[in-house]
Amino acid sequence: MGDMTSENETGESEEQRLSKSARKREASSLQELGVKLSALPDQEIKALDLPDNLFIALRDLRRLPSHGAQVRQRQYIGKLMRNIDPEPVLAKLAERKQRHDLEIRHFQQIERWRDRLLSEPTVGLDELIHEHPQANRATLVKLLEKAERERLEQRSPVGARELFAFLRQLLG
Repeated sequence: MGDMTSENETGESEEQRLSKSARKREASSLQELGVKLSALPDQEIKALDLPDNLFIALRDLRRLPSHGAQVRQRQYIGKLMRNIDPEPVLAKLAERKQRHDLEIRHFQQIERWRDRLLSEPTVGLDELIHEHPQANRATLVKLLEKAERERLEQRSPVGARELFAFLRQLLG
């Protein structure tokens, strides 16, 4: 009967081997990572330095029309993803999300300033000038007057858009 240790043919002990459920969870998470990658623009996928066959598979997933074909392609992507280290990809995706979140917060800050200036022009203008002394007060006053005229005449908010563009440039 020989040696009764719990090692398989590859030399791994049973503690080192993953259970079938753990392997399925890992494969599923890699497949989901692949699906997230396929939603990115081609340039961003190329920046991840993925193998060519994985890049092509990710790009092909977007163009497949039927659900069945997409399921098979996702499984294929999951298989290809097992051959790469997912950590750098996850790190770049997290960095991308962080950059996107910063852009959204900045955009919301500009929107809040615009709304404040339109709802309380004198107080808002004084606060903005106090926080950003390089701002051109005369231009801001003209934009606010234009936006108010358009609001009173119930026209399209071109002035409010111009005010937003000015604030975007000012707040950088």
